Amino acid sequence: MIIRAETKEDWRAVENLIRESFWNVYRPGCMEHYVMHCFRDNPIFVPELDLVLEKDGQLIGQVMYVHTALELDNGGTLPIMVFGPICIAPEYKRQGYGKYLLDASLEKAKAMNAGGIVIEGNIDFYGKSGFVVAKTKGIRYADDPEAEYLLCRELTEGYFNGVKGVFRDPEGYFVCQNNPEAFDAYEATFPPKEKLKLPGQLFEA
Repeated sequence: MIIRAETKEDWRAVENLIRESFWNVYRPGCMEHYVMHCFRDNPIFVPELDLVLEKDGQLIGQVMYVHTALELDNGGTLPIMVFGPICIAPEYKRQGYGKYLLDASLEKAKAMNAGGIVIEGNIDFYGKSGFVVAKTKGIRYADDPEAEYLLCRELTEGYFNGVKGVFRDPEGYFVCQNNPEAFDAYEATFPPKEKLKLPGQLFEA
């Protein structure tokens, strides 16, 4: 198994992997592959943390990070990173590969002197990699201040000490909603897949 930087030659395979991994998980169909597609040209994208996981020469996982900042109550900002999409091929899920890739990427981010990470996710999974509920560190989600699913992790000890502020999703994560025609044209370049409404999905479309 190896973790390496994504190359331009990987782009389509990575986007297809993301599409397969997220299809019908959070909504009928998915949009995460288009988010990845667009973020590579975004100035907040972190190329050094655009990583893929290979097993026996097969691409089975990926993760990407972006730069952003918390809006502090005192009027200042605090630089942070956000990651996602992060995914593992469906046939390799729940076997430890996601945590393996995540932990390796966090170590790389730490080596780049990133102070802290904020994400939306399940504490049952991300807690195993050192994440805590963000509001316990004074970080509120702009869309849901009491959110238990907004998580954070310090990469520099004490980085969130005394912090009081708001996290907003970086604008690039809304690319599909902001330009649905472009997304539809992009999605049409992939083989058709059935969109299903399933229990537990967070969004209707």
